[in-house]
Amino acid sequence: MGTSPQTADQLRAAFIDFYAARGHTVVPSASLIPHDPTVLFNVAGMVPFKPFFVGDEVAPYRRAVSSQKCARAGGKHNDLDDVGRTSRHLVFFEMLGNFSFGDYFKADAIPFSWSLVTETFGLDGDRLWITVHDSDDEAEAIWHEQVGVPMSRIQRLGDKDNFWQMGETGPCGPCSEIHIDRGPAFGPDGGPLGDPAGERFMEFYNLVFMQYNQAQDGTRTPLPRPSIDTGLGLERMLCLLTDVPSVWETNLMAPLIDQACSLTGKRYLANDYADRDSFAMRVLAEHARSSSMLVSDGVFPSNEGRGYVLRRIIRRAVRYAYLLGTERLVMPALADTAIGIMGNAYPDVVKNRDFILGVLTREEERFRQTLKTGLAILESELAGADGALGGTAAFTLHDTYGFPLELTEEIAAERNIAVDRTGFDTEMAAQRTRAKAARKGAGSDGERQDAYRELVEQFGTTEFVGYQLDQAAARVLAVLPGSAEGTVEVFLDRTPFYAEAGGQVGDTGTIHTDAAEVEVLDTTYAVPGLRRHIGRPTRGELTPGASVTAAIDTARRAAVRRNHTATHLLHYALRTVLGEHVKQAGSLVAPDRLRFDFSHYAALTADEIARIEELANAETLANARARVFETTKDEAESLGAIAFFGDKYGDLVRVLEVGNSIELCGGTHVSAAGDIGLIKVVSEASIGSNLRRIEAVTGTASLHLLQRDEAQLAGVARLLGTAPDDVVGGVQRRLDEVKALQDELRALRAKLSSGQAADLAAAAVDGVLVTRVDGLAPAALRELALAVRQRPGVDAVVLIGTSDSGGVSLVGALQPGSARPAGDLIRDAAKAVGGGGGGKGDIATAGGTRAEGIDEALRIAAEAAATLRAEVAAR
Repeated sequence: MGTSPQTADQLRAAFIDFYAARGHTVVPSASLIPHDPTVLFNVAGMVPFKPFFVGDEVAPYRRAVSSQKCARAGGKHNDLDDVGRTSRHLVFFEMLGNFSFGDYFKADAIPFSWSLVTETFGLDGDRLWITVHDSDDEAEAIWHEQVGVPMSRIQRLGDKDNFWQMGETGPCGPCSEIHIDRGPAFGPDGGPLGDPAGERFMEFYNLVFMQYNQAQDGTRTPLPRPSIDTGLGLERMLCLLTDVPSVWETNLMAPLIDQACSLTGKRYLANDYADRDSFAMRVLAEHARSSSMLVSDGVFPSNEGRGYVLRRIIRRAVRYAYLLGTERLVMPALADTAIGIMGNAYPDVVKNRDFILGVLTREEERFRQTLKTGLAILESELAGADGALGGTAAFTLHDTYGFPLELTEEIAAERNIAVDRTGFDTEMAAQRTRAKAARKGAGSDGERQDAYRELVEQFGTTEFVGYQLDQAAARVLAVLPGSAEGTVEVFLDRTPFYAEAGGQVGDTGTIHTDAAEVEVLDTTYAVPGLRRHIGRPTRGELTPGASVTAAIDTARRAAVRRNHTATHLLHYALRTVLGEHVKQAGSLVAPDRLRFDFSHYAALTADEIARIEELANAETLANARARVFETTKDEAESLGAIAFFGDKYGDLVRVLEVGNSIELCGGTHVSAAGDIGLIKVVSEASIGSNLRRIEAVTGTASLHLLQRDEAQLAGVARLLGTAPDDVVGGVQRRLDEVKALQDELRALRAKLSSGQAADLAAAAVDGVLVTRVDGLAPAALRELALAVRQRPGVDAVVLIGTSDSGGVSLVGALQPGSARPAGDLIRDAAKAVGGGGGGKGDIATAGGTRAEGIDEALRIAAEAAATLRAEVAAR
């Protein structure tokens, strides 16, 4: 019996050497990113070998041994929330395993495992307990008869504990586990059967005997070539071999715990799982190691899939450091220590050191700002929560401030407050629907987002030099296919192109070298901080690494600047004229116009619009210098600066002061108010309850508007036969002429109706007239019905016919004072022509669309009139 391993490197080597000496091929650890699409990470040692077990591929060896990097966070296998709360849960761990692909089975696997742990590792066999599946007589017999374990230390367990299956169907089989008795200090006696938590009788080696294939109906048939899959957790085994109570005291984790204490200034109490500071130290240590290993294997923080899990891990650690009052970054230093610990076994981690530290540094810096904002808002929401936090509040934190739902739930749970997950999911579904509609036809959005995030992780965000420069030398970082045919997306290290934000449209222009050029059609943010130049190649091909000149369309930018500064002046004028309740609710700043949405309860009058224009143009005529400066948000607010809708602000903000307007804004602006030229409001309308919108033009657009209006006025004057300055009088004279003609037309129609009424009345039978009259407008048909009713001897009139507009009109009339309403005459008849209508008085009208139903309508109306007359006669 040799000396038992005392370090992770010794343990890893001892396990691999043991099985290599028994004919096993040593297989290096696969990446944490699996080829198996059913899991986010490699969650067990067997995952890389899964194709061999299920028969998709033929194994290139019959026996294998490995030390596999594993991570369990997210999805079905998730230990993230338990990290720090127990003595052995980790996100990242190593799984030592030996495997047989149809070669040896129980009769070899069981003695192998016993020899390893008792001879190579030096564990006392009298402290070891065995569990087998309650149906596995074969395994029990091997343990007892071949290995010599007393029956008193072999226990049988059911499917929950000792049966393994890959899924609903496929290879499966019973398990056998080796447990070690850690002594009375960890719980009562009785073996694993009485210790479901495994505190005293800790399981450390699991042997899976794949001997069945499970069908869809649940039936199991023996596999022709049974296989072996085993797993022994390196960290847990190291804990046992070095005789420490938890993984946190092993030489894998203890240095990280010590550094976490040094960084935060907190003390660590070993095995005290109620102490909050100690819990935080464990979280910091584990998450620094796991995030370092994940980043090294190519996982980048993102909002999707495994990238989102990594982001959660990093943010969980940063959150605890932040709550402990640690202002300096913690992840880079901790990760550096983790790299030193893991580097001997995994040299790639050392090789990727700078990259890992860069990724973690940027992620922590961003999240600390998110925490600063989000925690304050969450605290306010929780203070007013009555046992539950609304889903809308949780979604706003997530969507607007980047505050993860899981973090909101975790913090709320600490106050015994539930989060309305259903409400959150509803809001999220609505957002996804909007996002899906917005990006419809944009190609593989998920792949694009991954590419964008990779650019940020590799190069950082884009340096914007457009406040000072109209063109700049830059380097191409990447060129990706655009979403529209024939377009590309160009990414630079620095750019003068303003990316669409805060209502201001993105710049256009060119990116070129001597041999290639791209016409930039728009500039937007691909992801926060990463400017995307969307363009169409006009010659040659831009390639990554190329030195280029990036030049904006200066005339277009000048027009945008005028409109943007004018938007601020209009905001000032609106608040002055309408009141300080006016708040911006949206804007568009384009080269040809500006649009400004604001809160107000009524339509603007012509006088109010005139006063707003006068105030805004007074500012341009005064030609005050536009002063742009950066200061703290608190200082800006103390100066009276107003936040502009659509912009997001950090501690340091950009302020625009021009004349009487002072507001926060990150856009581009003129040097002086006079550069804007004339500001002219062209429209004002409602866009919702208590929301108004004005549109305006400035500079040359105002000149073009005046020229257009002048030309239209001259054209109207010519048509009226008058001078342009007498257009109003000319229009009034024409209106008077039209009114006189309309009066004459009505008189003629009345005369015509009187003659037609006499003819129709003569056709009445027993005081009732039901007939068809085509070609009259509904109003004229009504007048005719009234004229007929006035003729002697007529009690009821129904006229139905096609109108001059192509529909069907119906009119019913009774003598004033009738007991029944006139609507009874035509209500049912209207249905025959596909319409409806009526009335409660002595005159009723209705309409329809089906002229082919007029004859039926006349019949129904005649019956209604007859019924009405019979009722009158009976009285």
